[in-house]
Amino acid sequence: MSAIVLVVLGLGGMALGYIFYSRFIAKHIYQLNDAIPTPAHEFEDGVDFVPTNKFVLWGHHFTSVAGAAPIVGPAIAVIWGWLPAFLWVTLGTIFFAGVHDFGAIWASIRNRARSVGALTGEVVGKRARTVFMIVIFLVLLMVNAVFGVVIAGLLIDNPSSVIPVWGAVLVALAIGQLIYRAKANLTLISIIGVVVLYAMIYIGPDYPITLPETVFGLNDKAAWIILLFVYAAIASLLPVWMLLQPRDYINGLQLFVGLILLYAAVFIANPTVVVPAINPDLPPNTPSMIPLLFVTIACGAISGFHGLVASGTTSKQLNKESDARFVGYFGAVGEGALALATIVAATAGFATLGDWQQVYHAYGQGGVGAFVNGGAAILSQGVGINPQVSATMLTVMAALFAGTTMDTGLRLQRYIFQEWAEIYNISWMNKALPATLLSVGTCLILAFGAGGADGSGGLLIWPLFGTTNQLLAGLTLLVIAVMLVRKRVNSFYVMAPLVFLLIMTLAALIMQLRGFYLAKDWFLFGLDIVVLIAAILVTLECISALRREKRKLKMEAV
Repeated sequence: MSAIVLVVLGLGGMALGYIFYSRFIAKHIYQLNDAIPTPAHEFEDGVDFVPTNKFVLWGHHFTSVAGAAPIVGPAIAVIWGWLPAFLWVTLGTIFFAGVHDFGAIWASIRNRARSVGALTGEVVGKRARTVFMIVIFLVLLMVNAVFGVVIAGLLIDNPSSVIPVWGAVLVALAIGQLIYRAKANLTLISIIGVVVLYAMIYIGPDYPITLPETVFGLNDKAAWIILLFVYAAIASLLPVWMLLQPRDYINGLQLFVGLILLYAAVFIANPTVVVPAINPDLPPNTPSMIPLLFVTIACGAISGFHGLVASGTTSKQLNKESDARFVGYFGAVGEGALALATIVAATAGFATLGDWQQVYHAYGQGGVGAFVNGGAAILSQGVGINPQVSATMLTVMAALFAGTTMDTGLRLQRYIFQEWAEIYNISWMNKALPATLLSVGTCLILAFGAGGADGSGGLLIWPLFGTTNQLLAGLTLLVIAVMLVRKRVNSFYVMAPLVFLLIMTLAALIMQLRGFYLAKDWFLFGLDIVVLIAAILVTLECISALRREKRKLKMEAV
């Protein structure tokens, strides 16, 4: 089958979802109102609360939520065949991710830009808030610790990507000054910025950069991880307009151009999908597709991490309520487009089914490598870009997505510590610097304490990321549903996806629990139990809150 069919159906469905479904949700469910001032105006401080152009804010939101997960998840999930991954990404983007991301922004801006964790205390109750914020902290810890390892690995395996990855930081700093200090024309500096970024991608292969094998007694991976966390700490302390916002914006444009090139190459080269729709010849020990598909592909279909970004940084920068539809729902569409491109690269970027099977010889194989190699093959065939340059471009895409997510993730982790300080009246922890040091410290303790000298400890708890992350998405939808019921608004369009997601996530947690028990992995077994108990407790609390609100409705009707 031609890969063009997947692209047309997938992108076409997502476009229709944004044009029609998101407009319906905005008007009839979330009932956006530009007359209500957003927290960006109400609490403007020039650091975290900054009213922002919706296109710039879309760039921040899109690149922050995307990360490497919409590449890794779909590139692994195609082991079950292209059809399940394609359907979950397309339908998940339209009916799950768009509603979730859009709703998290809406819920936050209607409550002083509080994070979804802190908001739980006001909407559901203090017990739910305590458990929910622990789940949030675990997700952020996993994301930050693991993405440090992922980016370090990409920089080591592809030295040609070092200049464009780090050069993007300098370009972002310059763009931030031009936008907010010099008031330069946004279109002009956007074009110049993208041209400079792509020029560095072409320069990168000619000037590969590698670190020495040992740096102060640490190997090159550990040294990169520490450098990345030093950078992320500085970035999380700077005003959002100075680095975070312009970096996410210009990276978003660069990555969007990369997706356009990849999709254009598909239409020109017309590659064949060599993978069967449903794979009948699964490798030994491959787990059941249901429910694992729905936690293997999180970002790209629906992801709880998106709710953290939406309610953590995006809501503090929203200029007016109507922008939430473009930033939130269309941000989910952007990530869905990336996940779809990954599916195409990982199924049509191979010459034969045998070549594909050599890579996908076990569950968990594929990942970023399949995206980079398959996508590079399509780019070189379709638009004639040198294979090495193509591989560098796609590696840079993956590294920049992961890097912008890590930037935002560490800032969100800092917010969690500050919210805990506010809740429990710990004055010293409510300041930005101590909270940032605590955030970095916990990530490094996990990275090096659990992983040893190479700093890969985050990978130890990564097997639980998918289920914990999807649990967080379900709980965020529950909070939004409670708010809608309180406002006497139809909550079906939120309740339907959350019921499906919670059922699949709880089933996956139980399945993983059995796997950890059989493998005698007592650490992950114990952590799985903690997450499972947290899921049950918060779900019961939210159900109780929903029942209370529905009882009030009945009493009012009498």
